[in-house]
Parts: sequence; C-alpha cells; structure tokens
Amino acid sequence: MSSNDAIVYLDHNATTPLHPEVLEAMLPYLQKLSGNPSSIHSAGIEARNGVEAARALLARALHCNADEIHFTSGGTESDNWAIKGLCGRSPDAGKVVTSAVEHPAVLRSCQYLERLGHEVVYVPVDSQGVIDLGALDASLDENTALLSIMHGNNETGSLQPVYEAGLMARERGIPFHVDAVQTFGKLPVHLAELNADAVSVSAHKINGPKGVGALFVRAGTTIEALMHGGDHRGAGRAGTENVASIIGFGRAAELCQEHMAEEAQRCRHLRDRLETGLLAQINDIVINGGAGQRLTNTSNIAFTGVESEAVVMGLDLAGIAVSSGSACASGSADPSHVMLAMGREPRQAACAVRFSVGRSNNETEIDRVIDVVPTLVSRLRELSVFS
Repeated sequence: MSSNDAIVYLDHNATTPLHPEVLEAMLPYLQKLSGNPSSIHSAGIEARNGVEAARALLARALHCNADEIHFTSGGTESDNWAIKGLCGRSPDAGKVVTSAVEHPAVLRSCQYLERLGHEVVYVPVDSQGVIDLGALDASLDENTALLSIMHGNNETGSLQPVYEAGLMARERGIPFHVDAVQTFGKLPVHLAELNADAVSVSAHKINGPKGVGALFVRAGTTIEALMHGGDHRGAGRAGTENVASIIGFGRAAELCQEHMAEEAQRCRHLRDRLETGLLAQINDIVINGGAGQRLTNTSNIAFTGVESEAVVMGLDLAGIAVSSGSACASGSADPSHVMLAMGREPRQAACAVRFSVGRSNNETEIDRVIDVVPTLVSRLRELSVFS
C-alpha cells in the first residue's frame, strides 16, 4: 500500500469516524464551556443546559420522553446496567432469558448472574441467526425475571423479531431489554411499538464520539443502580457526565434522523454491490445471515478454506479495514459464538469475515475491494492448512 493511498474503511460496525458536524458541536464544551453540569453557578448551568438539549435530541430519535434517557459510558455499560439492574442480584429474583447470539456485554452480564445462582436460558437461533420464537415462548414463565434480546446482530446484521418478543414479555409482565446498539441510527426505533422496558444505544456506532452511550428506561420501571456515588438525576447513574461527548451524541442522533432513509438505501446498494462482485469471482463462499432480514450495511462472508484472520491481515496490508466478526472479541482464538450458534462447524466459523459499510464509503472503494479480495483469497487458499 502506498502512503498516499487512502484506507478503505469497512468496519463501521466496530466504530465509525467522527462526523465533522459532531466535532463542531463538541468543541465549545472541550474548550471554554467546561463547567460541571451538577454545579449551580453559571458555568455549571450552561453545561447542564447542553446535556439536557442532547437528552431531548436522543428522546426525539427514540420517540420517548427525555426523562427516560440516562447517559452512560457506552453500550457495554448500558447492557450491564439493564441486565443487572432489572433482574436484581438475588437468585430468588428469577431466571434470565436471552439468545445464544448476543453481544459479549449481554452474555457476560448473564454469566455473572449465573455465578450468583440465577438460571439463564439461551434461546437457540436458526441458520440465519434468528431466534426461534417457539423456543422463546416456551422459555418464558412465571419465574422469568428478565428477557434480553438484541435488535440487530453485530457480526451478521441479522435482525431479531424484537417486536414479537416484546409482546410475549408484555403479556406475561416480564421486563424486556433490547440491545439496539447496532440498529439505532440505521433503523427507526419506535419505543412505543417495541414494548421494551430498557433499550441500550451507543454514540460511536453512529459517527459520534467514543465513550458515551445511553440507556432508555421506561417510566415507572424499577431498576437498581449499577454505579453509586453522587445523586445525579435521582441516583439513577452516579458520576459527572461526559458533557462534550453527550453533546456530540445528541448531534449524531439528530444527523441520523435527518438522513436515515437515504443512508440506508445507499448502504444497501454498496453492500449488494460488494456481495454481487465477490460472488461472481470467488467459488465456495457463503454469506452468513444473507437469506434473512438484516442491517443494510452488513455483510458477513465465509471464504471456505481460508482463516478469517489471514484475510483481515491481507486486506489490511492492501489498505482495506475489515473485521473477523466482533471487534470486542479481537485477540480471541475461539471461533465466533454467533457462527457456532447458527450451526456452523468450528472450521467454517473460522472463515467468516465481516464487511460493514458506512457514511464514508462509495462505489469506487467497493470496486477496489472487489478487485483485491479474489486474488488474496486465491493466494491464501493455496497456502491454507484448511485446504
């Protein structure tokens, strides 16, 4: 790769570049407007007004009341807070039901509750990564303390039937949490229709800053605090707010609402162009989750006979950034739990590469990827121990 060549960034499900307008909105709060939003002097009040304006923008995007939005450090904290806070720490509180393909932030929170003595049921998925609604229905009973199902999968983009799951939970009076980190800003999320009591979202997936997220908690829902300290917003979430990042989150959410429909259509076109081009030139590849409903920006492709890490590193050398599944699992030698849950053999799971397009991509970049990948895969197949 020449030092003059721009990187083709196709890892937007891991994180996204900061939008220039988001940075512009943040800068005053990084420079001059540095008051603590809990202080009662003018600098603090100015900071508080900025936070509350951003809260209103998030509420508008999620179609809820501003008082139901609680800012966090990101999607991981939001997921942890929802699961541990809604369920309760005592095993007597009941069992937790989730899916086998959740983000590690959900799965490991559930595993934490298992260590405390809770029963956790992991609902299976089909070959497209979609939960079995029959199995979900059968798993819910009077002893269920919480249902947590993601909206869109971070590795495959497969969309879950969260509306149907929410109805099941609502009919039984079971608290329902939705991890919408990958779908917020890409799909309309109408909380009135979702039947969710808590929803996790994150800024850095929508061209906002890293280190800030939010948890929607439906009014009247009882949830224990995850972090303890000063009485910020009624002791819901202690700690001084990350003012500049919260401001950026609000602006990023606003921009997504303004351009969501056209951006979804544009990303679908780029994703389909990529898949069509690769399918036409490479034999023995599988698009994981491609036969079902999925995020318009996500393509998870298994190149049979080639380890995904080799593809990722080879493309990186060519100036193309992609991922071997979840960025949160980087460094793990274990096959993707998502691929295994979809029925893939460990060797098949080890061949999966995720391409996720975003606001910064265009057709020229996609064509460059289509030009590079076939030659790379052919060369790696000749060298592969899988062959």
